[in-house]
Amino acid sequence: MAVRKTRVPMPEQGSAERIGNFNEVPLGYTAEMAQEEAGRCLQCKNPPCIEGCPVAVQIPQFIAAIKEGDFRRAIRTIKETNNLPAVCGRVCPQEEQCEVRCVLRKKGEPIAIGRLERFAADWEAAEGLAEIEKTGPDKARKVAVIGSGPAGLTVAGDLAKKGYRVTVFEALHAAGGVLVYGIPEFRLPKAIVEREVDYVRKLGAEVLTNVVVGYTLTIDDLKEQGYDAIFLGTGAGLPRFMGIPGENLNGVYSANEFLTRTNLMKSYLFPEYDTPIKCGRRVAVVGGGNVAMDAVRCALRLGAEEAYIVYRRSDEEMPARREEIEHAKEEGVRFRLLTNPKRILGDEKGWVSGMECLQMELGEPDASGRRRPVPIEGSEFVLEVDTVVMALGTRPNPVLPRQIQGLELRSWGGIIADEETGRTSAPGIWAGGDSVTGSATVILAMGAGKKAAADMDRYLRGK
Repeated sequence: MAVRKTRVPMPEQGSAERIGNFNEVPLGYTAEMAQEEAGRCLQCKNPPCIEGCPVAVQIPQFIAAIKEGDFRRAIRTIKETNNLPAVCGRVCPQEEQCEVRCVLRKKGEPIAIGRLERFAADWEAAEGLAEIEKTGPDKARKVAVIGSGPAGLTVAGDLAKKGYRVTVFEALHAAGGVLVYGIPEFRLPKAIVEREVDYVRKLGAEVLTNVVVGYTLTIDDLKEQGYDAIFLGTGAGLPRFMGIPGENLNGVYSANEFLTRTNLMKSYLFPEYDTPIKCGRRVAVVGGGNVAMDAVRCALRLGAEEAYIVYRRSDEEMPARREEIEHAKEEGVRFRLLTNPKRILGDEKGWVSGMECLQMELGEPDASGRRRPVPIEGSEFVLEVDTVVMALGTRPNPVLPRQIQGLELRSWGGIIADEETGRTSAPGIWAGGDSVTGSATVILAMGAGKKAAADMDRYLRGK
């Protein structure tokens, strides 16, 4: 029988309906849909898809289990290497990693690996069959994990499975890091993050919130308390701005603040929740990545009548996932491409009243390989907006790293850590995720966490 060339479509909320709520947009596969999609897999003898997975999920095996209707075996296979499958199935850029290597791409669409992973994780949750499997006996060694984002949760889960006494220290009042403060509910429901964090707890890790290591506790305090190894997964929460006039006006947000207020503090449910947010009628989000798409789509749901993406390059260079760009377009977001802000204008009361922009054209490629945007002289124009969100990337917060004696940092604040082991220049300290790379993807942070956990295990066994 011929293999279907296109993947099974996933049901989702219609665009007119979803801009009025924060509910998840893709609705997930039914069992029948999942089995039909799994039936497309060629079960390659030397599967290239696994090579594209930073946490080395045995992709053909779990897909074969779904095809056979053995969903329990599917999720067991995934969880052998991935502690956060419901998260990865929703927000990982599979199209750039595992799916891009799928053999079926030569003649059609690749297997929907992410959708199938999401299905297996959601099936397990719906059936209430989550299984806790330890791979080692309880040990006396104590491990501190600072930060409960994807890298930290991966380290905590992997080492807890091996029997280590793991404590996760989280500065915010909810665990999950960027998964709870940065990614909107309509892409990643917070109940799912809570479920994944709870799984790590059940593996044996203790998760403490409202603990700011660097203020509440120091690294020396942790060492005195008997922690034999420490992992820094503190992320990259320090926002970047353009440095243009008007950025200090009322109505200008960093994407971090805008999304944290919306997601973690649930401002969209104000006054049921205590944190309000002022979102104007006409909102401009500056940037072209996933964070920019998240912010602009939130603005529409918060009541904006017009929402713009202002991006200095063209559509082809935009780094956001194509799915997120298409969802934004369907929802009515306006794209002002080859456009760069020059200054933000304000009224007599200090509030944003507009943004003066320049038209750009693309020149020669720069260090990133993308064509450099060049201003067109005399092309200034004013975009009438009353809210501006800067989604220009982030850097690691310097407070904790600068306190650690012997810890080497890059010029922009990133922690220097070995790519294969996560070891830093400070003895007994590892690091991974955005605190090392700067803003990157959830799955790359998880991959770094897995490598660090494996090396920490080797270190602790030899200590």
